[in-house]
Amino acid sequence: MSPTRNAVLALILVVSLILTACGGDDATSNQSDNAAVAAENTPLRLRVGVTPVPAGDILRFVQENLAPQAGLELEIIEFTDYVAPNLALRDGELDANFFQHVPYMEDFAKQHGIDLVAVVPVHINPIGAYSKKIKSIDELPDGAEIAIPNDATNGGRALLLLQSEGLITLKEGVGLTPTVRDIVDNPKNLTIRELEAAQIPRALDDVDLAVINGNYAMTAGFKPKDDAIIRESAIDNPYANVLAVLRGHENDPAVKVLAELLNRDEVRDFINEKYEGSVVAAF
Repeated sequence: MSPTRNAVLALILVVSLILTACGGDDATSNQSDNAAVAAENTPLRLRVGVTPVPAGDILRFVQENLAPQAGLELEIIEFTDYVAPNLALRDGELDANFFQHVPYMEDFAKQHGIDLVAVVPVHINPIGAYSKKIKSIDELPDGAEIAIPNDATNGGRALLLLQSEGLITLKEGVGLTPTVRDIVDNPKNLTIRELEAAQIPRALDDVDLAVINGNYAMTAGFKPKDDAIIRESAIDNPYANVLAVLRGHENDPAVKVLAELLNRDEVRDFINEKYEGSVVAAF
């Protein structure tokens, strides 16, 4: 074979290798582009724990009306108590929950060693007192039995409500978490019965008055704005229910999207129209 022919063959081989290499780069580039497009089109997903009313209603409104356009898929998991949603979040069974106010969240986190973070406030369920035996607080008899929640924050909230009506007097400086031990004056000799919050509606037949969290009151068929004998004010109320996550996840993309959706005008309008003042938007 002549030297010239050898040179030509060598040149052809070099060109072929260069073209193959370029083609490989193009293929890699195309694969990267395709992966980026696929990632961009993959919806964000969240598993969120709620109590049925009103948090479950509100989140389903977001799921059906706002989340699809935002590229967010929600799996809504309902709980009927205030303990399991935080334990499920701790155990990785949930990505977020939406059922509790900050004082309860902080107390629960301290008691159970869970580092929880409130992402955004959404709504307030003013706590109220209900009765099947009296129609006005003035009718409450001496020695009446009153059921209140047995957790520190909601029990304290109930006692503060009773104090606001002059039924009891609490020790000064007790803040948001007074207990029955902080009652310093009880002119009607009321008996305070502490029960798990979710069970209190079932105790209405057995007590003269029951202080019930707004969500459980609505689940039991009450309209808090109309049916509560006494009810706390929503103005400057520290008990806004929040979207909560484990610390370190508050800036996750899906969490940030849901937080933004929960504070949309459409959600405020939904709360106002559906609950007619029994639940109040907190944003």
